[in-house]
Amino acid sequence: MKINFSIKQFFPQKWQVKLPVMLFAVVMMGITLSVLIEIGWGTDPATFMNYHVAALLGTDNIGLIQIMDYAVFLVFVILFGAQYIGFGSIANMFFIGFVSDFSRWIWKLIGFHQFLQNAELLPKAGIFAFILLLFVTACAIYMNSELGIAPYDAVPKIISDRFVKLPFFVVRIIFDYSAITIGLVAACFAKNNIPNPVATFAGVGLRTNIFGSVCMGLLLGPAISLVGKFMKKIIPVFREN
Repeated sequence: MKINFSIKQFFPQKWQVKLPVMLFAVVMMGITLSVLIEIGWGTDPATFMNYHVAALLGTDNIGLIQIMDYAVFLVFVILFGAQYIGFGSIANMFFIGFVSDFSRWIWKLIGFHQFLQNAELLPKAGIFAFILLLFVTACAIYMNSELGIAPYDAVPKIISDRFVKLPFFVVRIIFDYSAITIGLVAACFAKNNIPNPVATFAGVGLRTNIFGSVCMGLLLGPAISLVGKFMKKIIPVFREN
């Protein structure tokens, strides 16, 4: 088996400019992710899985669980798609979870956590929509930086390119829902509360993080693609060479 890897892939054209932009995007993903977790209406499928696996293992350290999960995916990527590895892969794998954990600590310290827990439906929905937009935009910048992608993001691309005759977006949706399923199983064993989202939106006060994750499983990939095309039009460094 030939592993298609070269150190040059860490240094594409204009990498000196793209690197700080990519790092900023990764940090923004971690910060916005922390707010989505605090709101409790849903995160991206990967975080949904990591969040409940962490709960099953008795820890709040999502960053550590993300490294463990992504390390498993990384083995697959090295064997079948090493060309997707770069600085972006490392940043996503090691930074997002820990930035999210640190941000959640800050939110509790300054009272933002309590505000989100007690907020009425309308302001909470507005914050959720705004933060989700920032999260998707940050994802688009990171994934279009040409500095490598996270092992989680690379696996469905590799499967689509090499193993099945299905469009990438179909494989990505199946892969994301597999992650959600793992998260649900972990939540059941951890006895995490995943109530009916209708009750939450009706103001009953139940906490859920499945509704938003299910929606993101369908919408996140197409949204990132759309925002990525827009970013390439307005930011010269991300335009096609």
